[in-house]
Amino acid sequence: MLTHVRAAIASLVVFTVVTGVAYPVLVTLIAQLVFPHQANGSLIVKGGKTVGSTLIGQPFDAPTYFWGRPSATSPFGYNAGSSGASNLSPTNADLVKSVQGRVDALRAADPGNTAPVPVDLVTASGSGLDPHISPAAALYQVGRVAKTRKLDESIVHGLVAQHTEGRLFGALGEPRVNVLELNLALDSR
Repeated sequence: MLTHVRAAIASLVVFTVVTGVAYPVLVTLIAQLVFPHQANGSLIVKGGKTVGSTLIGQPFDAPTYFWGRPSATSPFGYNAGSSGASNLSPTNADLVKSVQGRVDALRAADPGNTAPVPVDLVTASGSGLDPHISPAAALYQVGRVAKTRKLDESIVHGLVAQHTEGRLFGALGEPRVNVLELNLALDSR
């Protein structure tokens, strides 16, 4: 019996070192060498200060900025430590009420815009952290942003076009616009 216990303890120590120490260190080293920007969180640094990540959305509610998807994380929006959706069904009265509230806020911020509100501006993503909106959602907001920044709409349209990312490998996913990068481009004008 003692032989079996020794073998079990030796196996535990070996596999702990291999899978708990050696493998994570090896993967971390490879990631730092091959993909250092991504391995460190895809952070955006402006003027020596970290302003965000291209992977995690941020709340923007000033009319001079493009607004991203709502976040359903708790206890506050865009909480990277609490990723998740609201888990409410499409027929849930609370979800319908919150979506209608978001539609009303968008309409109030740009009363002259009679276009249909893109769904990604009023519904949270599955993670609640999505940093992207659809090109349609960005274009919906061009008039408001241009008006509040006193810019010609063609300039703001151009910025949206410049920051629209295509499908991955030309086939996977949908075109998208990173809200933080677009807003930083607006601020740098």
